[in-house]
This record gives sequence, structure tokens and C-alpha cells, in this order.
Amino acid sequence: MRLAKSLMILLLLIGLSSIASARNPMLMPDGESPVVKVVRDVREAVVQIKVESTVSVRSNRNPFFDDDFFRFFFPSPQTQQRPVTSMGSGFVYEYNEANREAFIMTNNHVAERGREGTITVTMADKKIYTAEVVGLDANTDVAVIKIKLDEDDSVTVAPLGDSSSLEIGEWAIAIGNPFAEGLDRTVTLGVVSALGRYGVIQGNNSPLYQDFIQTDAAINPGNSGGPLLNIQGEVIGINTAIASTSGGNIGIGFAIPINLAKRVVEDLVAKGRVQRAYIGILPQEITADLVEAFNLKEVAGVLVAKVEEGSPAEQGGLQAGDVILEIDGEKVSNVARFRIAVATARIGQRVPVLILRDNVEMRLSIKLESFPDDPDAVSEEESSQSSLTSGISVEEMDSETARRMRISSDNGVLVSSIEPNSPASRAGLQPGMIILQVEGSPVDSVNEFTEALSRAIKNMEESNRKTIRLYVLDRNQMPIFMVLRFES
Repeated sequence: MRLAKSLMILLLLIGLSSIASARNPMLMPDGESPVVKVVRDVREAVVQIKVESTVSVRSNRNPFFDDDFFRFFFPSPQTQQRPVTSMGSGFVYEYNEANREAFIMTNNHVAERGREGTITVTMADKKIYTAEVVGLDANTDVAVIKIKLDEDDSVTVAPLGDSSSLEIGEWAIAIGNPFAEGLDRTVTLGVVSALGRYGVIQGNNSPLYQDFIQTDAAINPGNSGGPLLNIQGEVIGINTAIASTSGGNIGIGFAIPINLAKRVVEDLVAKGRVQRAYIGILPQEITADLVEAFNLKEVAGVLVAKVEEGSPAEQGGLQAGDVILEIDGEKVSNVARFRIAVATARIGQRVPVLILRDNVEMRLSIKLESFPDDPDAVSEEESSQSSLTSGISVEEMDSETARRMRISSDNGVLVSSIEPNSPASRAGLQPGMIILQVEGSPVDSVNEFTEALSRAIKNMEESNRKTIRLYVLDRNQMPIFMVLRFES
């Protein structure tokens, strides 16, 4: 009797265990975790990226060199070349079997020095390939590189998902190469902690367009460029940054949504760079006070603080004081979302815009144009004048970057990014500086800077010179002259 009762209890426990397993969303019908299947299917698509390059550094500067008397007797400190090696992650997202080219998605900050240096990619089978840069985009921190496989070599391709359908609380799987060699293709598991994060600072070159997925899946230095996956094994983001007090993971990581990356990658592969649309307003965040002042229903939307003359916004009927509620059918929650909606739209596309003006909702239709300082928007005559590039990207002084960096000036343009090993980089120009003049010509807008620099390059070539003079405010708001030297 006791034996029969024991057998009955054992069978009951087995039955309850089976029911629990069947109802466990983290177990497959055969009892295997779906995370295991994701890792098995996708892990070998993840690669390790090593970039070797050189950077120009100045020897320690003696303050006496700033005095004209001492400068006469002593030469200026010399610029030296220093080797730099950086490591990161990436993943194969497309393979062209006809020419055996594998395209790899990663971060701009991982691959950016690869144009002047050497990029090596280590595959899952430890085979090493030399890669080339297809395109870089500092404004989103997305990059594409490619390798050519040897004959008979195979490659795993990571499927791309849809980040627009993500929900907070979904499972998130990160795969990458943290810290150093020997920890390649480390798998970590967490959840989607939040969506639409922005204002994340990544040093001096923080991406302008931010709409990050936040996750608590462990991301550490070296994971940059690796995939963030959903439980179906689809890439939903590119791991790019962490918030940390120690330099390591504390459960706050950020990934670029794959839908944003897809749009950028499409241009990078087709053109080598991203051509962005432009609407021509100064957007302002909606605050609780503005909700009351403009009789809004919620803290959402974008207030039009300024409309640029002759811009698509002006031509489409937007006015200062309008509140943009939707663009192209998508709700505008904040300035970051608005900026991405415009930048990822197609140039020449006419987009419907829902606004609130004087408590009345109105619909406008605005035809987007190419960004004014976009090289693709320059006329053929201008673009044929010279192939020289300064390596400087600038923005208006009322831009979001200027506000984020807490920089203001009545004159000039803000240096937003500098290309490595460019004339600007060699001159010591840095993001956050303000360019006031180019060869003595004042520049107070992006267009003025572009035109003045083009004239200076043309004059330099005609006179067989190699330098262009800039008058700049440094990061301490001190005026200095700097010289761009163009090597022959």
C-alpha cells in the first residue's frame, strides 16, 4: 500500500513537472531553452574586429612656447605618429555568393580609423581576413565593412529583425567580444529595459541621431558593434554604448535600433555615405509649462522655435510657434524622434505633417530637400573644383549638438566632428571648437563656412600653397589661429 502511494505521488510530480515545462515560455517543446537555439544559429555570424592605425600627437607643450620671445629662439613642439590598436565586434548581415563578399555591420567608432589603417576580421573558425571600409556614419555611429572569403569557405548570416515592434520587457541577447582576445563571442542575456533613449554621451563624438534601445544584457568594452538579438534570433540592434561608473557593465547598455541602421546601411553600401533629408526648423522640446501654454493634451510633440528662410519648412507653410504632432503618420514624441524621422526620410519625398496652430490641428505637406551642407547637394561645378577635404564637419551655433555640449557664441560655426588623419586632425582642431573665420572671411553659418572653405582651397591650389588659415575659439573660448596643411 505504501509502495503504491509512493508511486502515485511520483507520477503526480512528474505530471506537474511536465505541465510546468510545457507552460514555461523559456523552454521549447523538447525542453531546450530557445536561447540555446538562437546562439547555435547566430553566434558564428559574429566577428571580432581589430583596427591598427596611427594618430598624430604633439609632444608636451611648454607654456613658454606661447610667448613670442621664446618662440623666436626655440622651435615649436613636434607632431609625432603613434600606433593605435582598437578592438570591437561586428556581425555578417549579408553575403554575396557570386563574388564571395561578406558585408559586416559594426559601429563607426570601431571602424573609423580603418580608412587610414588596417582592419582585420577574425571569424568563428579563427580564420583571419583583411577588411575594407564600405562606409562610415558618425551621426548614427553605424559602419559597414566587407571581406572577401576564400573559395569553399562558408559564412553564417545573422537575420535582421524589426525594431519598431519591440516591447519593453522582451528578452534580449547580446553577443560580442568583451575586453580582450580569448573572450570572443560571449553571450549575455537580459531584457529590453527601455526604448527611445537619447542624450547618451559617448565622448566628444556622440552620435547626433539617438533613439537607443536600453538593455540590461551585459555589454562591456569590446562588445561595440555586436548584435542585440530577440528570442527569435533576429538582430534588433547594434550594441554601441554603456552607462557606467567603473568602465564595465552595470546593467545599462544601449543599442542602435536595427531599423535605423538598415536605412543608414542602405546608403553606405550604395554611396559610401549617408545622404540625409532636411526640413529647416529649430525644434524645441515640449515641457510641462509649454503643455499648459499651448493647450496640449500631453508632454509630446515638437515646438517650432524658428523656421529658416527659404527652407522646405517655410515653403510648406510651417511657422514659428507651431507644434508638430506627427510626421509622415508617425507620432512625434520628442526632438530626438523628430530629427530621426526627418533624417531617415527620402530626399524629394513629400511628407504629411500634423501640427497644432492656435489650438487648431492642421495638416501640411512638406517636400524634403537634401541637407544644405551635404556634399551630394553641391553642384557639379563646385564639386569638380577640388578633391581635397579638410576633415571638418560643422553645425550651426543653435544646433542640438551645441546645446548638448553647452556651447554658445554670437558668431561662427561649431566643429561637430573631425576625421582621423585629416588636415583638421593634424592641426589639432577638436569637436567643441568654434570656427570664426576662414582665411580672414567671417563664417556664421554652415553655408558660409562651406563656401569660404571651397574658395580657400581653390585659391590655395591656384597659388601652389599648402595651407589654409583658420581663426578659432578653443574649448576655453580663447581665440587662436590654426593652420590646415594639405599634403601633396
